[in-house]
Amino acid sequence: MQDGRYALPTTVHIDLPNGYKPTAKEEYMSPRQLQYFRSKLSKWREELVEESRQTIESLRDEVRDVGDEAERATRETENSLELRTRDRYRKLIAKIDKALKRIEEGRYGFCEETDEEIGIDRLEARPIATLSLDAQERWEHRQKQMGD
Repeated sequence: MQDGRYALPTTVHIDLPNGYKPTAKEEYMSPRQLQYFRSKLSKWREELVEESRQTIESLRDEVRDVGDEAERATRETENSLELRTRDRYRKLIAKIDKALKRIEEGRYGFCEETDEEIGIDRLEARPIATLSLDAQERWEHRQKQMGD
C-alpha cells in the first residue's frame, strides 16, 4: 500500500476465484481488483499483438504481382485499411501498457485530473480509462469548444 492505495508490482500475482468480477461492495482498487484488471488488460494486449502479427504475416505473404490495375487498386486499398487498423492497435497497446504501469504504481482506477475514483463500471467498459466520467465530459466539452 502506498499513499493509502494499493500497488500491484508485476512480481506479485494474486489467484482469483473462477468467474470473479469486482463489485462496488469491495474495497476500491484492492489487490484482488487490481489483479482482475491487470489480467483483463494483459489478455486484451496479447489479442491485439496476435492480430497485428497475423496482419503483418498476411501482408508479407501476399502475392504482389496481381492482375489488372483495378485488382491492384483494390488490394492496395485493403492493405491501407489493414495498416491503419494496425496503427490503431499500436496506439491502443501503448494505452494498455500505461494502464498496466498505473496498476504497478498504485494509480490505476483514479482520475488523472481530479484524483477521484473512476468507478468499476467505467473501468469494466473501458479498462484504459484515465478520467472519471465528469472529467471526461469536461475534456470533451473543451475539445468541442476549441473545434468551433
